[in-house]
Amino acid sequence: MRLFLLCTLTMLMFASNSVLNRAALAGGGIEAMPFASIRLIAGALMLAALALVLRRGLRLGGTGRIGGVLGLFLYIYAFSVAYVSLDAGLGALILFGTVQVTMFVGSLIDGERPPARRWVGAMLAFAGLAWLLWPGPDATLSLLHGAAMVLAGVGWGIYSLAGRKARDPLMATAANFLLTVPLGLMLAALLPVAPDPMPATAIGVALAILCGAITSGLGYALWYHVLPQIAGTVAAVAQLTVPVIAMLGGMVFLGEALTLDFALAATLVLGGVALSVLRRR
Repeated sequence: MRLFLLCTLTMLMFASNSVLNRAALAGGGIEAMPFASIRLIAGALMLAALALVLRRGLRLGGTGRIGGVLGLFLYIYAFSVAYVSLDAGLGALILFGTVQVTMFVGSLIDGERPPARRWVGAMLAFAGLAWLLWPGPDATLSLLHGAAMVLAGVGWGIYSLAGRKARDPLMATAANFLLTVPLGLMLAALLPVAPDPMPATAIGVALAILCGAITSGLGYALWYHVLPQIAGTVAAVAQLTVPVIAMLGGMVFLGEALTLDFALAATLVLGGVALSVLRRR
């Protein structure tokens, strides 16, 4: 029960990340690259402070560090770039589809052999997600931003697989964030400056800090605590609940409408996830 509650709290934090991204970027409060950089720095500062207080120091090495840093870098920056011009539903489908493939393939290479019901449950859950998020006829796909979302999905899959080897979740997450900051700032410095850049508002910066320090920094540390205790394919399927939770958050905090299609599709997603992750008695 304790592990289930920790997984649920982690998925709530991931969904909060999505809601905060939408509120900041869609509301015009900040551009994608500054949002990603502030989010990353805020997470690094929060985790470093916690590590110094609770662990009396910082260790930047460790098993899975390269995968953790590379995955985090790809995810944070590619996700923010893709989110600017990609339909939200289509973007989530691309992201979570790529995460599923990356984590299932990585787990199979690592020797995991998931049971048939997990495959069936994963397919049912993703079918429900496709029903829930399928874009309307007016949606267009930018190949550049679609490719960025694929990179984000691969990055998150790599980051999650690396977390299964974490011995100290807090220290590992802090090291990942701290080592990713220079890479992110270097990327931001190398990118061309927009001819008419949009100034960041106080609300946009505040949302980026909240997203980085709390729902990303603490959320990812909690994820690294959970990952070594569950199979990689279970971790992959569990994340299919995130868009459902995020849409519920949009209904509560952003005034979006509750529909019958959402209720039916969400039931299919949650039923598929339950079939995949719950043990038979």
